[in-house]
Amino acid sequence: MNHFIKINVLSIIYALMILIPVELMVNVYRLTRLTGFGMDTVQNVSGFMTGVVVILGTVIIHFLTKKWMVGRKAVYWTAVLWFPYFLLSAFIIAFLFPVTNGGDAPNPATGLVMIGALVSYPFYVLVMNFLSLEEDRIQVE
Repeated sequence: MNHFIKINVLSIIYALMILIPVELMVNVYRLTRLTGFGMDTVQNVSGFMTGVVVILGTVIIHFLTKKWMVGRKAVYWTAVLWFPYFLLSAFIIAFLFPVTNGGDAPNPATGLVMIGALVSYPFYVLVMNFLSLEEDRIQVE
């Protein structure tokens, strides 16, 4: 049961690592309107925050996977389990913060970028899991 919880915690972290950049990308117009900053400023801050989330999340995931999942192949379930947590979080955010202003709707090209990110993200999860477990295997030998 303990490993079940750990796998789900890792999956939630993976979901947040993709959710935050996607939400920042989709809500650029809303953030511009609410903060009063220019579009360039909001895009630069969003890009910086995306980089921070990816780097910090990668370090945290690598550390937790090495600590919690030593020699366990069950960690590869996170490549699938992050998606339900991502959907649940996205629906909760959409429910709590609906688009009330028509100008806040994202650009259609944003959807294409988001689809590309969501399709490639499971490969990132698998690579992170493989590298974390492979590093442990090399150290044991």
